[in-house]
Amino acid sequence: MFIILALVVFIFSVTNTMTDYRRLPTLISAKDELSIRGNVISSDGFNISASKKIYKATIDTRCLDPKKKNLFIKLFSIYSGIDENKIRDKIDKVKKPGNLVLSYSIDSRTAKNLKELAYKLMRLDVFQSINVRGGKILYGLDVVESGEKRVYPYINTLTPVVGYIRKFESEDGTTKVKGIKGLEHQYNDLLNSYKDGLLKGERDVLSDISFSRGSVMEPKQDGANLVLNISLKLQKNIEMILDKAKEDLLADELIATIMDSETGKIIAMASSNRFNPDYIRQNQIPWLNVNGIEMQFEPGSVLKPISVALVMEKQRLKMDELLFAYNKGKRNSKGEYRRGIYKIGRFRIRDDHQFKKNYLTIDDVIVYSSNIGTLQLVQRLSGDEFVDGLEKFGITKKTGIDLPFEKVGRIPPRYRFRAGEDKGKDNIFKATVSYGQGMLSTYMQILKAYSVFNNDGFIVTPQVVNYLEDPSGKKLVIPTSKPEQIISAKTAREMKRMLIKTVKTGTGTATDIEGLEIGGKTGTAQIARGGKYQKEYISSFFGFVNDKNKKYTIGVTAFNPVGRKWWHHYASYAAVRPFKDVVETMVSLGYLEKEEKR
Repeated sequence: MFIILALVVFIFSVTNTMTDYRRLPTLISAKDELSIRGNVISSDGFNISASKKIYKATIDTRCLDPKKKNLFIKLFSIYSGIDENKIRDKIDKVKKPGNLVLSYSIDSRTAKNLKELAYKLMRLDVFQSINVRGGKILYGLDVVESGEKRVYPYINTLTPVVGYIRKFESEDGTTKVKGIKGLEHQYNDLLNSYKDGLLKGERDVLSDISFSRGSVMEPKQDGANLVLNISLKLQKNIEMILDKAKEDLLADELIATIMDSETGKIIAMASSNRFNPDYIRQNQIPWLNVNGIEMQFEPGSVLKPISVALVMEKQRLKMDELLFAYNKGKRNSKGEYRRGIYKIGRFRIRDDHQFKKNYLTIDDVIVYSSNIGTLQLVQRLSGDEFVDGLEKFGITKKTGIDLPFEKVGRIPPRYRFRAGEDKGKDNIFKATVSYGQGMLSTYMQILKAYSVFNNDGFIVTPQVVNYLEDPSGKKLVIPTSKPEQIISAKTAREMKRMLIKTVKTGTGTATDIEGLEIGGKTGTAQIARGGKYQKEYISSFFGFVNDKNKKYTIGVTAFNPVGRKWWHHYASYAAVRPFKDVVETMVSLGYLEKEEKR
């Protein structure tokens, strides 16, 4: 009888201990495995922008043994790298005891260390069980995935093209990011095409899931990666060139782009105005825009080759004809005639250059950048022919580049170009637009247009991203527009010849490098504000550089180059010098190979 009574008491005691002492955690656990946003990767394999998982560390302050609080703070500080005083302040300032987040942004390596610490803290009895709803529960240090953090390993490289992100809280409470500008915005849906995984199985002593036959594992799927046409090495070298030029010119900004003339692939797209996407300062807010596609400005003389090409394409000129320079008068001590003046109604149009002759060849018009020569040629086109031609060159529409918020150029209404046609009179709108005034374009529109002269009359679409890569490494090709022929190969080659001559003997001589085929055109345009031209300038050099195997279209534009000399704002200095530096860098990095003299 005594034995039976003792057995009853023992069973009651064990049962009471199981129910009153604590509620044992379930042996089966399930958790989501968070996926992350895809990376932006350079053509030479470097992560320009990437996402990393972040973890949060929490404790229940009710379970923390007050006598061992200092021990916990000391150990947590060592394992996490967080200052002891910060941890102590967080714990001491808790108004209502309960769950406390010690950190939201722990990296994966630290998270692993803290999980090991959690087990050690339990063995040291740093945490004690508490009574909750009739049972006892023990909470220790918990480390769980809390979301992702976007990192930029090369800080300001390729900004503003790469863009920046903004954090947001997803439905499950984790931290996610979305693109706001640049590539981060343009490809946001693909970068964020992720799917969380599921892990389910038995717990081990560290409360991690131990996998067995009965476990469930649905793998996570991270977002797609963007693999660029842009090389990190080339990009950083071009950025250094622009930084130096900006300092020398005291300019607001310089931009430069290198594009494959036959494919439209952009292998470098740089600005002197860059920012750290992790820390954008107040004075850098204007730098967030990609001014190569978002700023509209009068392009100036770089439009002249396009205008002359349209006349040539309609066969309204002869290469051996002469155009009057309208510069009659006395010569100066150098034997040069005064600058020409051409009248259209009440308007007087001047040439920026003096000539040593009264008549100009077609080559002279381009090589020495004559406003008067250009406008005379364009008057041979009807208003509709001129506007249609500009549209073919892409001046009035988006380039199709894979970047957001692109703006388009703007020219006067079509009917303005028709005025006076029936009476055979010159048209002032055709005149001014022919040399890049009285209209607006973007830098990228001009760059795209110049690819025509280096590609037998075919125009290409600029493309920053080469392909997408899914989590398995499979390449996903991005559809691109096929090159379109907008002028004949004959016209393109004739214009190319004149642009090469401009570098050899005209306004672009400072870009000439022996052993390479280089052509281009300078343009120095005044900035208009409030309907008036200011003593501020936008200076550009657009052209091409070729060797035996490669063909590149390159553009350099300096915004408001003040310079240290009165003539430093001219494109022949402000844009031509950086252009040459870009080409020499391409040679040194193996993108171009000089032809040796025989």
